[in-house]
Amino acid sequence: MRPTDLTSILRPEARGAPESGIVEVFDYGRNRPGLIPLWVGEGDLPTPAFIADAAARSLADGETFYTYQRGVPELRAALSAYHQRTFGGAFSDERFYVTGGGMQAIQIAVRMVAGTGDEVLVPSPAWPNITAAVGVAGAVPVAVPMTFGNAGWSLDLDRLFDAATERTTAIFVNSPSNPTGWTATRAELEAIRAFAAQRGLWIIADEVYGRFFYEGARAASFYDFADRDERILFVNTFSKNYAMTGWRIGWISAPVELGQTIENLIQYSTSGVAAFMQRGATAALNDGDDFIATQVARAREGRRIACSGLAATGRVRLTEPAGAFYLYFAIDGEADSRAAALRMVDEANVGVAPGTAFGDDSGFMRLCFARGAAQIQEATDRMVEWLARR
Repeated sequence: MRPTDLTSILRPEARGAPESGIVEVFDYGRNRPGLIPLWVGEGDLPTPAFIADAAARSLADGETFYTYQRGVPELRAALSAYHQRTFGGAFSDERFYVTGGGMQAIQIAVRMVAGTGDEVLVPSPAWPNITAAVGVAGAVPVAVPMTFGNAGWSLDLDRLFDAATERTTAIFVNSPSNPTGWTATRAELEAIRAFAAQRGLWIIADEVYGRFFYEGARAASFYDFADRDERILFVNTFSKNYAMTGWRIGWISAPVELGQTIENLIQYSTSGVAAFMQRGATAALNDGDDFIATQVARAREGRRIACSGLAATGRVRLTEPAGAFYLYFAIDGEADSRAAALRMVDEANVGVAPGTAFGDDSGFMRLCFARGAAQIQEATDRMVEWLARR
């Protein structure tokens, strides 16, 4: 058998896993001198010392053995306390399960509620890892297009509900959204919850960017009104709030009765998260509120700089996003976002992600503005000058 034949005999779920359009541009421009990287979802600040020091102490103390599959008790208690002060109400420690990043949380959530022959509704444009996780599980992601207008991106709930069929098992709700910044109102979340309950569907709630909200202290959440034992699986990560993208640690929040199932899925994939990483995560939750405030303030200023600078060219379609830390914008005359993103690397020395990576072929591109003001200003100036030359 020729080596080229091997791929064809793999499982279709594995063979069909798509390449990341974000990573393509990232790799294309990686290590270019002076390039300003706005293509991936992370800022420019390293993990704060109080988090790293807690992990280092754990290593020094010899915490290098197997540990709790669901997470060390101290971290689960810290997650409970964080949710109580963020959302109010009571949260049992037992509803939190520590995962190897938000991505593993998504994979586990999807595998619990969708498989071969099932469909999952996903408002689109969407972070590509969401639809890929659904596909790898053997299910079918059903993209429900959002629309762009003068008020920004919006989701037609009737369109979302009409997309449900007898094969639909779940709705994936990412709010605030990556890449658009769309942020559901409480009324919209309540309507989605009511529809899901009526049809017996699960909701996978990705509220990773809930603290990056620019019209209040935080974005609306299913936690604001849903009972704790409803069919809602919350997926989250330490990556964004605490500048811990490289750590790969996140969590699932789910009804307590699902605990053994979630523990089993963790056991048979990673067998748990390293104890020293969990000690760092515990410090993040317990002592990181001021750092989150700093992160949000930096992102708010980055948003202002990027939006005002690009809008002033008269050639860019955009609106200020209500949440997350991305600007999703389109350049007049640039219909092919992938080609435009690659040229921007070559000609402006700025890295952005093409909209095609998010299932969108309408010419939009995404930049991350969660960086220092000087760097966002320089990147914006470069893009403005690039546009002036075209």
